[in-house]
Amino acid sequence: MKAVRKSALVLTMSILSLSLVLSACSKSADNGSSASPAPASTDNKAAETKAAASDLKPYEVKLVYPGTAQPDQAKVEEAMNKILKDKINASIKLMPIDWGQWDNKVNLMIASREEFDILFTAQWNGHAVNVGKGALLPLNDLLAKYGKGITDSQDPAFLEGAKINGKNYGIPTSKELAASGGIVYRADIAKELGLDLSNVKTIADLEPILKAVKEKKPEMTPLFFRDGENFNQHYFAQYDYLGDSTIPGVIMKDGDSTTVVPKWDEPRYMETLKQTRDFMQKGYINKDAATTALSVQDAMKSGNVFAVPSSLKPGKDAELAASVGLAGKLGQVEMTARTISTGDTAGSMLGISVTSKDPDRAMMVINLLHTDKDLNNLINFGIEGTHYTKVSDNIIKSTEAGKNYSPGAAWMFGNQFLNYLFDTEDPQKWEKYKEFNKSGKKSPGLGFTFNSEPVKTQVAAAVNVEKEYDAALDTGSVDPEATLAKYKDKMKAAGMDQIIKEKQTQLDAFLKK
Repeated sequence: MKAVRKSALVLTMSILSLSLVLSACSKSADNGSSASPAPASTDNKAAETKAAASDLKPYEVKLVYPGTAQPDQAKVEEAMNKILKDKINASIKLMPIDWGQWDNKVNLMIASREEFDILFTAQWNGHAVNVGKGALLPLNDLLAKYGKGITDSQDPAFLEGAKINGKNYGIPTSKELAASGGIVYRADIAKELGLDLSNVKTIADLEPILKAVKEKKPEMTPLFFRDGENFNQHYFAQYDYLGDSTIPGVIMKDGDSTTVVPKWDEPRYMETLKQTRDFMQKGYINKDAATTALSVQDAMKSGNVFAVPSSLKPGKDAELAASVGLAGKLGQVEMTARTISTGDTAGSMLGISVTSKDPDRAMMVINLLHTDKDLNNLINFGIEGTHYTKVSDNIIKSTEAGKNYSPGAAWMFGNQFLNYLFDTEDPQKWEKYKEFNKSGKKSPGLGFTFNSEPVKTQVAAAVNVEKEYDAALDTGSVDPEATLAKYKDKMKAAGMDQIIKEKQTQLDAFLKK
């Protein structure tokens, strides 16, 4: 993996052009049409498509992604298969894995070379490490053959920013590009208790809010944390890992320095750990935060959680509310600056496993998720007339049976600008995405992706050390001052200094260009 070869200027201009693309996507979504060129609807074109599909042998595409299995999953698969059979003579097997078991199960699947086709992957979830293991196929040739719908509809900043050593190992989801952190909370409970969150700007500002919830609603968890969802995560603390967030060495997305340092050299790291520890000791955070397998969605769906940390975007509260059965009952508070980093371009991707028996067909499915509005909305929202009804061309309303298929994973699959909007969401959502992206501050490392190949042994050792300490520290489950010294010693022994030195060398070379 080497740094992205194209210049930072080219990438930056590409990202600046995103607003135009999002505007076009938004207008298409409002009209209920695809953000990419509409598929031909003439009888001749339909006949050609069927003829091409009939030339392919039947094949089942296995899609592995984080999430909770849904009661009506088989029904949705059947409906998706009608589209896939007609277009590419394929079927699909949805294989969600609970968030709490995701890392371990995926690592086992990769190590055992289990056969599957498509894998959800992200820079913050070990993407570069898995590429280094040889688990994912390079996709450039497949993209050229079967991904025209992707390249026609997606801003080039996404694919460019997601490259490793000049190659794409994952196809990014078309979605928001800027990122900010904050909380999503029960607005109905806040209203009931007379709590005003309008002045919450920092973690410390949450103290009186969480205290009031604990005292007046003792049956509720004021703040739900888990490994990967807490105030020390990259989207909240604003760390730019310059690629894979499991590899040590950061600069700050909201700063100006290009000096790579261990995250604990940044003052906010220890400040955040101390504040989190204080909240845990006061009983504001769930005691099993370091070990729980419960996802944020399932925690909110339970009805006894007041707030969760979250990567924010326009309408995130309404989006989450629709997926957990709390329509109209959630609000959000933005607590960090809006930023754009290379990692944000690769924050949600679909890759193809080296164990796939038909990578061509897997890429065809990914392309359809970017171009076929019916298929895209089936995987995200289920079956029209069963799980939702249409209010208008692009607005839907959940039915009573909607709870049987509500994966809350629209940000994972294909082109989010093809998604329907729930009647509880802002109809101008996609326009607001455009403004959101324009307001993002660019990280000093924008355009750079770290190549960990020269230090892959040290990276493997460091990742194991992080797994031992990060969850406990980040959730406030242990005393940070007593634990951090051991963490530092083990990271140093794993070769962290060599990793940071190599990352700095590569970043300096990139910036010099």
